[in-house]
Amino acid sequence: MKKTSTRLADGRELIYYDLRDDTVRDAVDRRPLERTVTTSEVRRDVLLGDSVAIASHRQGRIYHPPVDQCPLCPTTGDRLSEIPDSSYDVVVFENRFPSLAGDSGRCEVVCFTSDHDASFASLTEEQAALVLEAWTDRTSELSHLPSVEQVFCFENRGEEIGVTLGHPHGQIYAYPFTTPRTALMLRSLATHKEATGGENLFDAVLERELAGERVVLEGEHWVAFVPYSAHWPYEVHLYPKRRVPDLLGLDEAARTEFPKVYLELLRRFDRIFGEGEPPTPYIAAWHQAPFGTLEEFEGVSRDDFALHLELFTIRRTSGKLKFLAGSESGMSVFINDVPPEFAAQRLREVAS
Repeated sequence: MKKTSTRLADGRELIYYDLRDDTVRDAVDRRPLERTVTTSEVRRDVLLGDSVAIASHRQGRIYHPPVDQCPLCPTTGDRLSEIPDSSYDVVVFENRFPSLAGDSGRCEVVCFTSDHDASFASLTEEQAALVLEAWTDRTSELSHLPSVEQVFCFENRGEEIGVTLGHPHGQIYAYPFTTPRTALMLRSLATHKEATGGENLFDAVLERELAGERVVLEGEHWVAFVPYSAHWPYEVHLYPKRRVPDLLGLDEAARTEFPKVYLELLRRFDRIFGEGEPPTPYIAAWHQAPFGTLEEFEGVSRDDFALHLELFTIRRTSGKLKFLAGSESGMSVFINDVPPEFAAQRLREVAS
């Protein structure tokens, strides 16, 4: 992998990740852009104990542009985009309309391929491995920023999810705090560790799922399963079998096997609802240990956390979506119409 960092016309950082070591990246951003101005502010909710990012400048972000004006495609001739070069393998750049910026963190866009009509599932294993390298490198770099406490790599796929750009891409949020979901996991870890005299809760969950009926697919170094208490109609958790706190901790064997396992999982997601159905909308979310202090979670260290990816869709059946209504949105109590055991069986049935 070759990494080349450059700057866009408004000062934002852009990084090329190339498969070939001899690739030269010297294209200049020719757009007449003014320096980016953001209004991101993080406010603490004292009742719930969580945080909200206020980012009014995002109201003006690009919304469903025509294909010939896609800002994530390479620059060609007079058609100028966010990527100055005429081709690329993987590109990461600072979001022009970030939810978090400055002392409030950082937001980046990850373009998986220059092919506008592709998807992550259509990548080759070599391309998927390069995306993993980019995720890992950005996790490392962002973790060293003084304002960053947790790094979140994710992909939103499909208009139903709220995606406004059709080009295959994901995002990276670098938060200045530990996110609520992660804090809940850390508290559960601490409680379980104390109650069992030191047992790791992630290890216990993984052992139970490996022995159960909800495993979807399994490799030598990774396992994918539908969790016992899945929140979403079709939800799969992908774990490395050797517990590590973040992407940086993966060994070479796990990195090598990841593309094959993950691509197969995504391709099965696209077949859940049968032939002729539109691509399955989904969210794919990496959960990594925070890089900040864990003093409030007594007895728990970063090494107790288990890196994993959560993949889920809001489509519950053909032509119908799972909406977060009163119980989910008002009280955070999910109601799942699809039994996890059935979801796991269905995902096994659609194996390629």
